[in-house]
Amino acid sequence: MSVYEIVFKLALAGILGGLIGLERESLNRPAGLRTYTLVCVGSTLAMIVSLDMYFQYYQTVNADPGRIAAQVVSGIGFLGAGTIMREGVNVHGLTTAAGLWVVACIGLAVGAGLYIPAVVTAVLILFILIYFIRFEERFTGLREYKALVILAEDRPGQVGIIGSILGDMGILIKNIQLTRLEENKLEIELLLHLPAQISISDVVFELSNSIKGLHNIERLN
Repeated sequence: MSVYEIVFKLALAGILGGLIGLERESLNRPAGLRTYTLVCVGSTLAMIVSLDMYFQYYQTVNADPGRIAAQVVSGIGFLGAGTIMREGVNVHGLTTAAGLWVVACIGLAVGAGLYIPAVVTAVLILFILIYFIRFEERFTGLREYKALVILAEDRPGQVGIIGSILGDMGILIKNIQLTRLEENKLEIELLLHLPAQISISDVVFELSNSIKGLHNIERLN
């Protein structure tokens, strides 16, 4: 394998991983442009090293060219688990983790010289990440869970008022946690399942205009 071919493979991996990472970066995901680029380039290098060692020693030892590369697929699980934990209740952490795994596979394909499959896969992944969420919202009405923390005065019926507002908007309260603080303040942590036509910004706006004694509303995801 020539030096020029190695440089080309690493550069192509950086471009493909960067394109997918840029889409994740635009959505403020925990793994973005740099992470995806590093994973793709690193996977490509692992495959290059694996193939190079095989061609150097296959005549003297029983070498397996896929041994080093195989560890990339299993090792990427640590990064994926980290993104899911970072996202908390947000199911999009799974999408980010799956994206890292696919990007690692793209890097392995580039390192093996399978350029067309790698490019086609990268284009397909970009299409899925950009457009499938629109199909999901339009045809199935699926929405991620959203978490809010409300800090307000501890008044009688305060929680009931919030529940009534959310109920009128058709929002399902998946979980609620109350914490009474000093200075007669109440912290309300909500896990909400939103209808397809309502965004978390709409919820924050409605609650901000309806809750009496409101101090702060914070979005957790």
